[in-house]
Amino acid sequence: MRVTMIGSGYVGLVSGACFADFGHSVICVDNDPDKIARLEAGIMPIYEPGLDALVSENVRAGRLSFTTNLKESVAEAECVFIAVGTPSRRGDGHADLSYVYAAAHDIAQALTDYTVVVTKSTVPVGTGDEVERIIREVRPELEFSVVSNPEFLREGAAIADFKRPDRIVIGSQDPRATDVMQLLYRPLYLNQAPFVVTGRRTAELTKYAANAFLATKITFINEIADLCERVGANVQDVARGIGLDNRIGSKFLHAGPGYGGSCFPKDTLALIKTAQDYESPMRIVETVALVNDQRKRAMARRVVAACGGTVRGKRISLLGLTFKPNTDDMRDAPSLSIVAGLQDVGAQVVAYDPEGVEGAKRLLTGVEYASDPYECAAGAHALVIVTEWDAFRALDLGRLKASMAAPVLVDLRNVYRPEDVGAEGFTYYSIGRN
Repeated sequence: MRVTMIGSGYVGLVSGACFADFGHSVICVDNDPDKIARLEAGIMPIYEPGLDALVSENVRAGRLSFTTNLKESVAEAECVFIAVGTPSRRGDGHADLSYVYAAAHDIAQALTDYTVVVTKSTVPVGTGDEVERIIREVRPELEFSVVSNPEFLREGAAIADFKRPDRIVIGSQDPRATDVMQLLYRPLYLNQAPFVVTGRRTAELTKYAANAFLATKITFINEIADLCERVGANVQDVARGIGLDNRIGSKFLHAGPGYGGSCFPKDTLALIKTAQDYESPMRIVETVALVNDQRKRAMARRVVAACGGTVRGKRISLLGLTFKPNTDDMRDAPSLSIVAGLQDVGAQVVAYDPEGVEGAKRLLTGVEYASDPYECAAGAHALVIVTEWDAFRALDLGRLKASMAAPVLVDLRNVYRPEDVGAEGFTYYSIGRN
């Protein structure tokens, strides 16, 4: 099939490359000529394991290409995806749909024959209705369908998630459009990926409901971790004990400094605002968002407490800046709140991250950046593990201690076992454990 992907960011680029790998002919469109030029040169705008090789292979095979010319690419397509950003709107927290609606308007002007227009971006309930209205208003004579096909990609594992999905949600009540979507995803039949074919509004809400539920699991185990510290329990054992229950499951039960990234913060907020608009408030999700924000700010206070109640003039070293490993995404990362909190009370912050430094430099000021974990730890009064990169899981603890001003390790991801760190002479603090 001939597929056009409007937007060559995280979702559009991963989805486009994977569709091309299935054998479809895919054109990724973006209005940023510099991004397109870099993509054509094989330079990825994001860090995602395996993406550069997947893109290069499919470009070489002639199945994947990049352009700024939306009109030509849409005119030739059987299926057009809208995969543009939907950030939180400044001021009220609603999803900013201006890019989605602009894409719909441009698509309407470019369509020539029956085409399925698919919203891949995460959008509030009713957005597909508005996309259809815009296209029909611009070109009332056109024959087309609008479908919702939300993505469920985890940063750092997006290619595997796309190719081996838990489910494929198709929001369409037009049999012709549904047939096109099922043909598009036909290669996944071998993996027996379940299709959920439902109404367009239901599909849109499914995406938000999924992210809100996962955010709730994270926030729940974080609060259990706080209670574990007070009562002398071990949150990792609690998480295992409840996660083995199939009704609960073990995923997203890892205590830490709070969730961040491009999805959970903005999607929970957008769901809250949508529910308020429809006078059906979601008190649980409102509390989740509030507790998570408070938790990220509280992590700096944990570091201060570990340093004896003051960090003024002290060198505090952070390992990890991105919101999770295997990505360069700094959006709403807990590290942003931690750095700000430490700087507010006079700390000198030095940090290292395998992929996130360039993004961090655009968001943080007054931070010194190291080239590796050991340089980062040198002279530190406390070493703080913020992101659980694999590179931090087997550090030479003796070497770290020898270079530090004080042997204090604050492990916000529970990467190490307390007895192992204690044996090396560290004062060790973790989450939800004695």
